[in-house]
Amino acid sequence: MKNTRIIFAALIMLLPMTSCKFANQDKKAGDSQPTVYVTRDLSPESLVNIYHKLGHPANGRIALKISTGESEETGYIRPEVLKPLIDDINAVEGNKVTIVECNTAYAGTRNTSEAHWKEIEKRGFLNVAPVDIMDEEGDMRIPVTDSTHIKYNLVGSHLKNYDFMINLAHFKGHQMAGMGGVLKNASIGVASSHGKAYIHTAGVTQSPDELWNHVDNQDGFVESMASAAQSVHNYFGNGERIIYISVMYRMSIDCDCNAHPQEPLIADYGILASEDPVALDQACYDIVSQIHNDEHNDNRPLLERIAGQHGTHIMEWGEQIGLGSRNYKLISID
Repeated sequence: MKNTRIIFAALIMLLPMTSCKFANQDKKAGDSQPTVYVTRDLSPESLVNIYHKLGHPANGRIALKISTGESEETGYIRPEVLKPLIDDINAVEGNKVTIVECNTAYAGTRNTSEAHWKEIEKRGFLNVAPVDIMDEEGDMRIPVTDSTHIKYNLVGSHLKNYDFMINLAHFKGHQMAGMGGVLKNASIGVASSHGKAYIHTAGVTQSPDELWNHVDNQDGFVESMASAAQSVHNYFGNGERIIYISVMYRMSIDCDCNAHPQEPLIADYGILASEDPVALDQACYDIVSQIHNDEHNDNRPLLERIAGQHGTHIMEWGEQIGLGSRNYKLISID
């Protein structure tokens, strides 16, 4: 790799942290506020560093959950960025990292395993790690704690093959959810194609063919995402065997599931990580909210997209059902 730094953007802007609880020391024992770590250095090395800073090492058969992206135009995290982290984790005896994904529930480049494998190979993911389409052989049910809408979660059946999950998300907007962070990556991302339909329709149908006839309950959809994310969190030992990392770059109003996303209007920011997915998504949102608009930055379209789809409700509901906390300490590792 000729250049190990990530080419995310020409401009990196220092954002104020006035409303975040920023601290210069680590979380103390008994402190009720979860810690969110942040680095402004968008490099593969910093991805490794922030992983280690969490102090929660991955062990055994490790699922690295990312988005493979609907096209090369999207902001999916590139394989060359992932490689140092994968190599670092695999250097520990007994560890094996596998990149994992599931098929989509809409027509596109990844709605069948056959089509999805072509995209995975085209993107170069197989050059850095084994890849698993977790619902290639169907799905399985895992229990939900919050059954307000969905009565179970339908995830790729291969999820059972993993001991630990690293939820590595690209933070950005989303056409339907408003916001795409680690909560979406844990819910829609881990759900099978049928599970995606079940979540999107707030428990009405599991059929991708029927999905678009039942997407009229936006809050129900967002709440179902939080419930599904909690079920995955609980599946991995009630959070003992899962960690969360968000890369804040190429923050378009559109998701990586959109083959032709709008160009971002805000500068790239950095990498954040936490053991608490609610706190991590909240911290990313707070950072975007506090951007000072100037000739280089306009956060209004992204905030309008999030607000229009009631996207922040996923953090509200996640906190309400006990998945995590919206109050956090933001600690720089730079």
